[in-house]
Amino acid sequence: MSLKGKTLFITGASRGIGLAIGLRAASDGANVVVAAKTAEPHPKLPGTIYTAAEEIEAAGGRALPLVVDVRDEEAVKGAIETAVATFGGLDVVVNNASAISLTPTPQTDMKRFDLMHQINTRGTYMVSKYAIPHLEKAENPHILMLSPPLDMSEKWFAPHLAYSLAKYGMSLCVLGLAGELRPKGIAVNALWPRTTIATSAVRNLLGGDALVQASRTPEILADAAHAVFQKPSKSFSGHFLIDDVFLSGEGVPDFERYRVDPSKPLAPDFFVPDDTPPLSSLGEADPLHSGRE
Repeated sequence: MSLKGKTLFITGASRGIGLAIGLRAASDGANVVVAAKTAEPHPKLPGTIYTAAEEIEAAGGRALPLVVDVRDEEAVKGAIETAVATFGGLDVVVNNASAISLTPTPQTDMKRFDLMHQINTRGTYMVSKYAIPHLEKAENPHILMLSPPLDMSEKWFAPHLAYSLAKYGMSLCVLGLAGELRPKGIAVNALWPRTTIATSAVRNLLGGDALVQASRTPEILADAAHAVFQKPSKSFSGHFLIDDVFLSGEGVPDFERYRVDPSKPLAPDFFVPDDTPPLSSLGEADPLHSGRE
C-alpha cells in the first residue's frame, strides 16, 4: 500500500524523527505539512521548516512548511485549516513535537515544567482536537503520538517526574482518544523506540556523540509509522507500539541497517516495559547496553 496523495500533518517535522516520517511518506508521493517552530537556522540544531520542505519535495512529495508553535491555539487552528485548504483534506496527524528536561523535582523550575506540559500533553491534545473534523472525512484516518506505553513503574517517574508526566500525558491522549474516536473510524496509536534514536536531542541533551553512536537512526520510526498508516483505521487503534517489535510482526527481518554504529551495544530508551520481547527474539545479536536505566 502507498501514501500517495495522502496528506500528513507532522508537528516538530523540521528535523529528526518528524522529518524522517515525512521523508518516508514523501517517497510514496504524499503531501507533508511541516508544522514546526524553526523558521530561522539555529546555531546548535540542524534544519528549518524550509530545508525540511526542500528535502521532502526532493524525496518525491509535496511539502507545506508552516511556522507552528503547538502552544498557540490560533496558530494550530490556522495551520490545520491552511493544510486542508492547500491539499483538500487531512489523512494523518503525527504528534511528534516534544520538550525534554531530565531533572529531579527540586531542580525543575516551574517554567520548564509548564513548557513540557504545554508542548507535550496540551499540544498533542490541541492538535488532535482541531484535526478531528477533517480526519472524519478521510478514507483511512490516523493519529499517531510519539509517546511511550503506559507502563506505570516507579522507575520511569522517580528520576525526572516532570518530563515523565508530560510524556505520559501524550499517551493518556492515545488511551482516551482511541476510545472516543473509534465510532468515527479514526485510529489513534502510540509509537515508541526501544533504543535511543540518533537525534539532536540525544546529542545535545542526553549523551553526546557517544550515545548517538549507540543509537538507531530515525528511519526505524519512519518505517514503523509508515506501516501503522497502512493499517485499517476502523480496527487498528489504541495500540502502544515498540518500533522493532511492531516491525518484526510486519515481516521486517533485520534491524542492523538502523544502527548508527553496529560495533556499539545499543542504548535502551526510557519507558520501555520490562516485558517487551527481547532483542534476541527479533534476531538482534548484540544485547542492549545496561548502563541507562
